[in-house]
Amino acid sequence: MSDLKIGTCSWKYDSWRGLVYTDGPAINYLKEYARIYNTVEADQWFWSLHGINKISMPQKKIVSQYKESVPSGFRFSIKLPNSITLTHFYKSAKEEPLIPNPRFLSIDLLNEFIASIEPLHKNLGPLMFQFEYLNREKIKSQFEFQGLMSGFAAKLPSGYSFAVETRNPNYLNDDYFHFLEENRLAHVFLHGYYMPPVYDIYKEYKDYIKKITVIRLHGPDRKEIERKTNGEWNKIVNPRDDELYKIAEMITELMERKVDIYLNVNNHYEGSAPLTILKLQKLLNLT
Repeated sequence: MSDLKIGTCSWKYDSWRGLVYTDGPAINYLKEYARIYNTVEADQWFWSLHGINKISMPQKKIVSQYKESVPSGFRFSIKLPNSITLTHFYKSAKEEPLIPNPRFLSIDLLNEFIASIEPLHKNLGPLMFQFEYLNREKIKSQFEFQGLMSGFAAKLPSGYSFAVETRNPNYLNDDYFHFLEENRLAHVFLHGYYMPPVYDIYKEYKDYIKKITVIRLHGPDRKEIERKTNGEWNKIVNPRDDELYKIAEMITELMERKVDIYLNVNNHYEGSAPLTILKLQKLLNLT
């Protein structure tokens, strides 16, 4: 029997009061969240770069608070620091030259990060490497990327589940999925950000998806949905019922194939992640 865990991308939104949270003046958002959901995507530690020479790591106090706030069966899927996944530093202007990131695919930095979240070890789901769109200035080809990543994957510590999210649609081919399989890396299906629909990619490459996968539901136009919601994430403003039906079919088939699934829903998908989850739960006969 496969394990389906459904949760949201991040969790601290005041506009979820009444949907997820109570109205108390001082609440433990994560503790209340974990009474309803069994997983969450933590992205706060992804934003680890503060200038070229400064990198932040998770604070012990925060990690301990998270551990104390969730039950034993709860799982965090964590976006690993961008200080590991960025080939070059961000530019503040297009005309600026690219500056290589010396810590790109640093196993030492990864091990330091994992050590910093050690109290959460038993509550960890997939640890996700999220790569930005890689043009040829940053990585010359898919095969260069796979070669670098294969060397890095060979050094990954045991006892963890690692997953890869690419934002290069042209990478999604047999060679790429074979590379993931060969290196025991899970695939992250990203719905949004100019990527092809997840159910189409799954249909073509499903034979490669065998043990565990992540499905992340994002919308295609972040700024537009933020304009529509004005930062209030408590109602559906951009319904995607046809897509959700296909995604539910995809999840059902994955479960039949005994693949463990982490489904992470973003507010930007329809306007309210909790309400999108309710729709999916109905489609999956979970309510």
